[in-house]
Amino acid sequence: MSIGHTLLGLLESGPRHGYDLKREFDEKFGHDRPLHYGQVYSTMSRLLKNGLVEVDGIESGGGPERKRYAITEAGITDVGAWLAQPEKPEPYLQSTLYTKVVLALLTGRSAETLLDTQRTEHLRLMRILTDRKRTGDLADQLICDHALFHLEADLRWLELTAARLDRLAAEVGA
Repeated sequence: MSIGHTLLGLLESGPRHGYDLKREFDEKFGHDRPLHYGQVYSTMSRLLKNGLVEVDGIESGGGPERKRYAITEAGITDVGAWLAQPEKPEPYLQSTLYTKVVLALLTGRSAETLLDTQRTEHLRLMRILTDRKRTGDLADQLICDHALFHLEADLRWLELTAARLDRLAAEVGA
């Protein structure tokens, strides 16, 4: 996810302080991985330097000065271009799991045990996500569905690989 573009998109509805941007980001997108304040302010500094945001006001109070940021026309154009650009599908051709299976075969360890352990872990996470989906709002349900579909694909791969272990062992020279 492009944090800069996400913050720019949030600014399209009106100027905000860094604190407010962080809070809104975390509410909408950061359930599992909230932003650090330093990340927000370093990103805003870069966006300011690149002319995509401007300082809309500075408030001073009991603490440090608080800058309120507003998106510029260049920022709006940049967000529009980013939203229009399709995301590159990730084919996962370099899978750590595949590497582990091959190394288990090459080193005389049980690739079946590795696949069974991984299957158990996938199913555990799927139960957690399914519970979260039941109690979550629509945004949470959609993000859980996305993760669940990927985990289901992984489970299919685990089953297919388990069925082909003998052939794979022969091909990799185990």
